[in-house]
Amino acid sequence: MEKKKISTQSLVIMAMFAAVLAVSAYLSIPLPFPGAPHITMQNFMIILIALLFPIEQSVMIVAVWMLLGICGVPVFIGGKAGLAYLLQPWGGYTIVYILTAALIPLIKGKSYNRIRYTLSAVFGAIFIDIIGMLYLHFYPGSGYENWTLAITAGFLAFIPLDMCKCVVAAQIVPAFTRVMKMNDNIRESKSQTVN
Repeated sequence: MEKKKISTQSLVIMAMFAAVLAVSAYLSIPLPFPGAPHITMQNFMIILIALLFPIEQSVMIVAVWMLLGICGVPVFIGGKAGLAYLLQPWGGYTIVYILTAALIPLIKGKSYNRIRYTLSAVFGAIFIDIIGMLYLHFYPGSGYENWTLAITAGFLAFIPLDMCKCVVAAQIVPAFTRVMKMNDNIRESKSQTVN
């Protein structure tokens, strides 16, 4: 079975989303716990990307963003960069993004359904928070070896806002899809005119 090639237009759109994902790293609020992860818009962007794109493109966008960060481009929370960032106690929240970018497209279905997309987004958000919390808890010397503290600061603190992000992400998918299709139609019409 021949794989469908990604068009130049799609690559441009993917690059734009990778750039917005990088910018979202600077929109963060620190939690009032020592060494705790920040509340950020990055997980919102990861979820939106995973809802909008098929699995290959979703993973590619997040992988490119993550590789840029590992290579030293300041695309992680607070303008941080480097492999060392991922190896800190809160690095699990970032590392798991690549898995989330693959899992959500697998469960969202091929056609848009508001309830299914919302539930897929909720699954993705909870998956990020659980893996991040476990990473934080088991990280040696993190200060979150106590389960109550780890669950409170590393999981429960994120849930209310994350649920709001999931609802918003699922609601705005049709609007983004229409814009992306419109761009494809414009490109195709221009191509036909030239030919």
